[in-house]
Amino acid sequence: MYDLAIVNGKVWIDQAFHRTNIYVLGGKIAALSAARFDASETINATNQFVIPGIIDPHVHFALGSKDRVSVDDFDSGTLAGAHGGVTTIIDFLDPASNVEELTLAYAKRQQEAKGAHVDYRFHATIKRPSGSLEDFVFKMEQLGLTTLKLFTTYSDSGRRTDDDAIKTLLKLTTRHPFKLLAHIENDQMIDLNPNLTYQLLPWARPPLSESEEAIKLAGYVQETGGTLYMVHLSSGDTLEKLITRYPDIINQRFYIESCPHYFTFTQDALSKSDGYLYTMAPPLRSLKEQNKLKEQIDDIHCIGTDHCSYNIAQKHRQLIDQIPLGIGGIEHSFVMMHSLFGDKVIDKMTANVADIHGLPSKGKIKLGLDADFAIFENRPPYSIRSSHTRADNDLYLGMRVTTKLMRTILRGKTIVSDDCFLGSEGQYVKGVIISG
Repeated sequence: MYDLAIVNGKVWIDQAFHRTNIYVLGGKIAALSAARFDASETINATNQFVIPGIIDPHVHFALGSKDRVSVDDFDSGTLAGAHGGVTTIIDFLDPASNVEELTLAYAKRQQEAKGAHVDYRFHATIKRPSGSLEDFVFKMEQLGLTTLKLFTTYSDSGRRTDDDAIKTLLKLTTRHPFKLLAHIENDQMIDLNPNLTYQLLPWARPPLSESEEAIKLAGYVQETGGTLYMVHLSSGDTLEKLITRYPDIINQRFYIESCPHYFTFTQDALSKSDGYLYTMAPPLRSLKEQNKLKEQIDDIHCIGTDHCSYNIAQKHRQLIDQIPLGIGGIEHSFVMMHSLFGDKVIDKMTANVADIHGLPSKGKIKLGLDADFAIFENRPPYSIRSSHTRADNDLYLGMRVTTKLMRTILRGKTIVSDDCFLGSEGQYVKGVIISG
């Protein structure tokens, strides 16, 4: 007898929906069949769609220090995610310059992640490297870390990695089983004038700073034969330039991630009375750039939320350098993106993420993989009314969508049903490089 049966639903397999039943045993997908078998629990998914659990590859829980700590931690952040069909998240270790700092950062984040309600793993993060880069990568391997994030900006806070180190790391990706991630903005083009107000954020961090730096790094990828994953691309202009200049490597060795907020808000939101809540880096862009981004959605490989939520009191400032930059959104990411683009976003939030970030037991509905599922219905347009973030604001409330999340299942156990959290305990998942 199986532990769980999901019957009568349309199931996402190999980029299409199929009529089949799913059977789960021991937290794994044990059978896919039109036949009916006995199970301890049966879920009737008539008129519903069953997809793999959403994987959010880019979150920041409990990020920062003092009064700038992001509000959602691994408890509340993963609870909100579970309400949005998210079954796995990838957070970041604190930036480290050498092996010793990396080891400490790993231990610290493991402790902070206790209490997560969905499965989780980490990206290593490097800043202003001071030791052997290959030794750093060896330590990552020992810790089971298969992704490494760097910054091409934030020299003012000591987080920037210079071009020579980036090239060295790209070369190391050809010899070691890890992928390099990059926050890409041209450091010299960012205006750090402390008197700039938040309404000027798109000009202080202009789209050209993103596109020129992205083109430069794509050139490094081509030169070194390495692999790079660009996090949170914000501008359709950047994407267009990358595709024009480097069509042979885009989403082959230079992978592109973007975020739901770049598809749903524009820089005009900064003119609202609560415009300070719409601040993040890179910032929101013009409607023209957003439209261009939407037109090129097929060339976005992964969707990550960059979830980094703050309370109103933390963000209610006038000057950019006084505002912690970040926005929430993990709970609404799938319903927003699916309402905008339909089924084409499913793999961008499941299979593609699992492949790129080395999660071979996640991301697909396939025999032997983890029984992680999100079950949704298509609905007439309705407004988002519920929010489970710990922050006292949620910019997606009231937005109109046509996708309704009905149930989230983690390793064969329902953890959210009809907006009710039933309890769960996430597990740490080590990464394994399986593609590219």
